[in-house]
Amino acid sequence: MSREKIEALVEGGKATAAPPLGPALGPMGVNIGQVVAKINEKTKIFAGMKVPVKISVDKSTKEFDVSVGTPPASALLKKETGIEKGSANPLADKVADILIEQIIKIAKMKESSLLGKTLKERVKEIVGTCNSMGILVEGKPAKEIIGDINAGKFDEEIKAEKTELTAEEKKQLEEKREKLKIEVEKRRAGLEAKAKEIIASMAGQERGLIKAKLKQEGIPDEMIKELLPVEGAAAAEGAAGAKAAPAEGAKAAEAAPKEEAKGKEDKKK
Repeated sequence: MSREKIEALVEGGKATAAPPLGPALGPMGVNIGQVVAKINEKTKIFAGMKVPVKISVDKSTKEFDVSVGTPPASALLKKETGIEKGSANPLADKVADILIEQIIKIAKMKESSLLGKTLKERVKEIVGTCNSMGILVEGKPAKEIIGDINAGKFDEEIKAEKTELTAEEKKQLEEKREKLKIEVEKRRAGLEAKAKEIIASMAGQERGLIKAKLKQEGIPDEMIKELLPVEGAAAAEGAAGAKAAPAEGAKAAEAAPKEEAKGKEDKKK
């Protein structure tokens, strides 16, 4: 049996017969509308995200199969929590809160690509990703939730495969996300002021010493890179200035004889 395979990246629930799907499917003689409908049916849960799909077509019978990949767990968590990116400093800055029902939902979506043999094990894998992104789970640091899951605290929800939230729960999560955002911004402003004070007080000292002091005071690496000039860049700027000075001097030296000659000619006249 000869089969042709097509791979494409589509928006969840919004595939169309336009490129890349239409032109690739056309020569195979399949009903493009049916293929697109099948893809949209299987990807609708990933609305708003790009999803990898594979279409396998039997060239003789024109029958087809559609298999759908899933976005990374981090992308699903960002979608579920409404954040644009994870925390740059996940141990200190928390950017969102998520409930166990949402974790179960993502664990089910990623079932085929996770290592866990049971839903409970896969739930813990997703919680681990929350930990690296600075996302709280049920209002607690993700590491603590792993202990709660092992103790059976969420067995009922996991067994029931509960994934839906009430309108009130969604509202509370949105409010919590905004509160965390304000806390992160406030903390960042405080750290930035502290870092600038340290840099000013150590002006003229070696960059390595200043950097060590900033790290000692808990300033994140990302902020250090933003606020502390790189020696190489500063040296390059200095070298550029040094090169410019001789060039200007050479022009002045070149102009001097011309001015002197011009003066002599004026005296002869």
